[in-house]
Amino acid sequence: MITLRSEKHQKKKKRRWTSILLVFLLLIGGVAGYAYYQFKQGVNQSLKKINKDQKESKVVYTFEGKKDQYGDTNILLLGSDARGKEKARADTIMIAHYNEDKGTFKLTSIMRDSYVEIPDHGKHKINSAFARGGPELMRQTIKQNFDIDLQYYAIVDFQGFVQLIDEAFPNGVEIDVEKKMEKNIYMTLEPGLQRLNGTQMLGYVRFRHDAMGDFGRVERQQKAVKAIRDQLSGFQTITKLPKLVGVVAPYVNTNMKTSDMIFMAKDFFSDKRGNVETLRIPVENSFTEPRIEGEGAVLDIDVEKNKEALHQFITK
Repeated sequence: MITLRSEKHQKKKKRRWTSILLVFLLLIGGVAGYAYYQFKQGVNQSLKKINKDQKESKVVYTFEGKKDQYGDTNILLLGSDARGKEKARADTIMIAHYNEDKGTFKLTSIMRDSYVEIPDHGKHKINSAFARGGPELMRQTIKQNFDIDLQYYAIVDFQGFVQLIDEAFPNGVEIDVEKKMEKNIYMTLEPGLQRLNGTQMLGYVRFRHDAMGDFGRVERQQKAVKAIRDQLSGFQTITKLPKLVGVVAPYVNTNMKTSDMIFMAKDFFSDKRGNVETLRIPVENSFTEPRIEGEGAVLDIDVEKNKEALHQFITK
């Protein structure tokens, strides 16, 4: 009798766990299906705004990347408005440092006029490495000068930035515009705390025609990344991520898988990860600003000092 009851109990327990597992698998399948549907919605939404030439202009790049010596993932972020044309110079150069164990990000901006050795090409402004050999030569240049490996690259068309902002922030991103800006950004931004749409945000992060020049622009770019991250953080954002990634995907040339992009974005927008730390290269008191024939004004940097600063930033 005891054995019979025990067998019935075991069978009942087994059926219960089988039911729980089935429900769990159905939930996982439902979430995956919803995420894929949202991603495709975002992709289709952007494709309607891209002409045929833009759709066919993506260049297929080789990129021999790997994790760095500290086990972290570094993503080379290149901003361009050339829509995939290989000879374009990189207007914005950033490295996103991702620590998978902690789920944290740090951000380094490399000023485009930094005068460095480009492998097999001699000394030039670092942004010309992209025009000379795409993201792979940029990877080699950063490795040679700063001894850091990059695993992924993402070349972002600036129109993708505009579409992302407008999708994520229907009412605009709240940001404090520190001064009046209008030269060469095809609009006028008045000073003060306000909400900027995608086109206005692009003007804000690209403005450089003042006394601060590129230094001010890099500072605004980092300020904008922090504002976007802070105002998108939280659970509600996590549910929007597949569509947001879909919206920007047609404007991005990258070697990252969509699933990896969503996974990292989840950590980036988590509201429990603290602030995103930033660094600018060259660091203070580590460069001069001579004029070089054929190059114009450059930032002639102390490579060793900047390499040390970058590694300290990553590992602290």
